[in-house]
Amino acid sequence: MKKPAPPVVKRSLFWWVLAGNLKLQMVLLVIIIITVFARVVPLEMQKRVVNEAIKLRNTDLLIMYCGIYLVAVVTASGLKFAINYLQTLIGQRATAGMRKDLYHHIIALPLVFFRNTQPGMVVSSLITELTVPGNFVGMAIAVPVTNLLTLAAFAAYLIWLNPLLAGVSLSIYPIVLVLVPMLQRGANRANKRRVDTTRVLSSKIAESISGIQDIQSNGAFAIENRKFDQLVDRLLKIRVVWTLYRGGIKITNNFFTSLGPFLIFIIGGYLTIRGQLGLGALVAFLSAQEKLYDPWRELIEFYQAYQEASVNYYRTMSYFNLAPEHIMLPEGRRPYDLDARIKVNNLSFVTDSGIRLLDRINLSLDSGEHLALVGFSGSGKSTLALCVGQLYKYTSGQVLIGEREVSALTKKDIVQNIGFVSQSPFIFDGTIQENLLYSSAAQLEENGIVPEDRLPSLDDMIGILQQTGIFVDVLRFGLNTVLSADRHQDFIDRLIRVRENFRQQFGKELRDYVEFFEEDRYHYFSSISENLVFGAPNRQEFANRHLPANPKFIEFLDRSALMDPLLRLGAELAERAIDIIGLLPPEEIFFEQSPIAMDELDEYKELVSRLKSRKPDALTLPDQRKLLVLALRFTPGQHKMVALSEKLESLILEKRGALKQWVLENSPEAFSFYQVSEYIYSQTILNNIFFGKTKTANPNAQEKINQSIIHLLIEEDFLETVLQIGMQYPVGTQGERLSGGQRQKLAIARALIKAPKILIMDEATSALDNTSQARIQNLLETRWKGQSTLIAVVHRLDTIQNYDRIAVMKGGKISEIGTYDELMSAKGILYELIIGRK
Repeated sequence: MKKPAPPVVKRSLFWWVLAGNLKLQMVLLVIIIITVFARVVPLEMQKRVVNEAIKLRNTDLLIMYCGIYLVAVVTASGLKFAINYLQTLIGQRATAGMRKDLYHHIIALPLVFFRNTQPGMVVSSLITELTVPGNFVGMAIAVPVTNLLTLAAFAAYLIWLNPLLAGVSLSIYPIVLVLVPMLQRGANRANKRRVDTTRVLSSKIAESISGIQDIQSNGAFAIENRKFDQLVDRLLKIRVVWTLYRGGIKITNNFFTSLGPFLIFIIGGYLTIRGQLGLGALVAFLSAQEKLYDPWRELIEFYQAYQEASVNYYRTMSYFNLAPEHIMLPEGRRPYDLDARIKVNNLSFVTDSGIRLLDRINLSLDSGEHLALVGFSGSGKSTLALCVGQLYKYTSGQVLIGEREVSALTKKDIVQNIGFVSQSPFIFDGTIQENLLYSSAAQLEENGIVPEDRLPSLDDMIGILQQTGIFVDVLRFGLNTVLSADRHQDFIDRLIRVRENFRQQFGKELRDYVEFFEEDRYHYFSSISENLVFGAPNRQEFANRHLPANPKFIEFLDRSALMDPLLRLGAELAERAIDIIGLLPPEEIFFEQSPIAMDELDEYKELVSRLKSRKPDALTLPDQRKLLVLALRFTPGQHKMVALSEKLESLILEKRGALKQWVLENSPEAFSFYQVSEYIYSQTILNNIFFGKTKTANPNAQEKINQSIIHLLIEEDFLETVLQIGMQYPVGTQGERLSGGQRQKLAIARALIKAPKILIMDEATSALDNTSQARIQNLLETRWKGQSTLIAVVHRLDTIQNYDRIAVMKGGKISEIGTYDELMSAKGILYELIIGRK
């Protein structure tokens, strides 16, 4: 049986040299031996060209020796490329292996480790610090073997040419072997300080980014800048010292190796003049002695790389040299299918610093019972829940699930039987569906493969989305998706039918709320630019906000006699808006019916003052552009401070067709023009179905519109398709594109969809509004009571009445436990908590 590899943090740096690379290293050695021979051949050819071919004036010998020289040089160059390729391949494989294995080790470490470790430090270790050791592994055999063999071959050749000169030439290297390690020890000390300080700096950056809201809300810029600057200055000094040591090693090496040619010129020149050494031999000797420098230099650089790699590698591994608290996977068996009964006996949890968070807890739950844990902050509620869920390793006592001790179970056993929802759940970068199935995939995964056919079905996913209240959000994400013609062509005809049915079935009912698009009508709840274009832009420069600066669009306005009336309208809007809101407080509510945004008020005040002495067409070009911006964004149904003249309305309708024709002739890809029978690929599914604009922001009106659309999607058997599209919505890093409530609902859905036998919820509804919280509580009481054993850390006491039992905690102990009615009748701590809050 193959011996298992030691834990990643226990492996030596040289373990990686042969791990998975033995065959490559053997091939490398063969290539190196051939390369060394190919590098010595040109030296002998130099000597023979001078002493034989030139001296004897033999052209045939000259051509033969030069040919052999050329073949040897080309061969050596090709083999050198092969060596570099294999070095790189081995090094990059080692770096990837280090990162994978260390990452696998890190994410299995106890939660306590991460409470004291900044994410930036972990990132720095995995990405930056392991690069140097990985690169060293690639050169660990190739560089020393290549250069030692080359040195030995050149040294032997030098001795063969002239033992005296060889002895003189090689005598300088022992001196270097003494001085370089002395300097390297200083470089190592500086490098250790550099690694440690770099980690601290990375952690500081991560801390600042994570806490940026508090930094800005407290105005603590100077404090954080000072902390960061101090770390940068410390790193600056350390890197200067480190660089000086490294430079000192290179300078020392260069100085002594440069003495070699000087000695050869003196002694070799003297011997050649005396006739004791041939000229060809001297030329070959000088060439060989010069070539000695390259392998020697590479050996010195290899020694430096080894020292730096050792510091980085062992510093990194020692930091993470901590064993996981629990075994990941069961050996020789399937994960346990546990009984959902829970029994806690004399459970205590003491931190490393000696703080007792739990003190001899005792309780038991039958399968399917629901327990609420309540109490003041710091009473131990969450700690108890985390100990039951094996996220904390308790100090003493027992937690039994069925008849199994929790501390003896593997992580896979826990995942198989327990679902967990935290107060601040983490949503991973990816789609809603990937996050929804995250826990189920982890439960089903075997040997790196997740069986797709065993994952929850689409019906299961839709059902859990409805139960947890995130269904409407996912549907909205789907409706707000922009389809592509190449991927979704089969959807288009059905969506066009939905559009037609929407207008036919709900047109009259919704006419007070919706202004449907019609080609021969002016739309009062669309801006002037939207009315004129009557289409959707396909390119950024033709978007509504960019039209006032678009040269082609400006050219059309000039040619179609629209520019002057639009400038006059812009001037009227500016003057009227400044009259009405110019003296009001800068609050958004006052700008809702104004085409001027709050942050534009000052510049339009200045513009209005210039209008008092000039007509719009006499203003500067930038001022005219500002008036054009106002005119084009003017929406009569919203901006009621100015009425749209019948003349301008008729002119815009008249020029709508002209603009379409002009665009088709000059920029045919600029817009997709609205036609009731055509799908607009630059618009969302919702906009394509809706094909109009709402007249009101009334929530009831919007709800009625949404229900009408949902009704039609169901009728067309298209609702599931839209939901599938919505589930592909990318949530962003840490779910940043979702609201706090949406993240919480998704996390609850993620835990419930795998139907766990035991469910642990640590203030899992804290980010939800009252309606959503009541929905989840009702779901737990109706769907999951009797089905899953529930331990819920509860922060809202008005939700606990229907729990089977309530445990009130104080100071790490259970002060009282019983039903809601029992505890209220006893008028103990729970009674005081509830009465005190009323």
